[in-house]
Amino acid sequence: MVKKNSYRILVFDDHHEILDLLKIVFSSRGYEVLTYPHPGACPIFDHKSCSCPDKQSCTDIILADINMPVMRGIDFIEMQLAKGCNCRNLALMSGDLSNEDEEKAKELGLKFFKKPFELPEVFEWLDKIEQHINPQRRLTDFKNLCNYAS
Repeated sequence: MVKKNSYRILVFDDHHEILDLLKIVFSSRGYEVLTYPHPGACPIFDHKSCSCPDKQSCTDIILADINMPVMRGIDFIEMQLAKGCNCRNLALMSGDLSNEDEEKAKELGLKFFKKPFELPEVFEWLDKIEQHINPQRRLTDFKNLCNYAS
């Protein structure tokens, strides 16, 4: 069981400066922050299906850059949803969103942040979704699930 108002976020971006900044920002809100330079570096990437026990999720929030090596963020999120991932607080960020990506993001119901984004915009989204995260939810133990966490 997680502590009340303690949230977990997975952040994907191939720019280490952005990962470092977002880790500081989310940590300052009391989040457990797991960062990866691309989806292939995250241990859940290789799972063929969602490995979380019923009604659990390995994270509360996923925030991914669209353009990264190994796999694009939008494709990673789409793959996670197809695997049955229970995380529903999903967002993308990019400085160059194509019309095709914009349509796919809308279809998937994803939040989008255009880089460079303003932190108050991110905080507004977080304030909104935090109201809908059950404080009594159980998160899957990420370290045991993946045998790795950053």
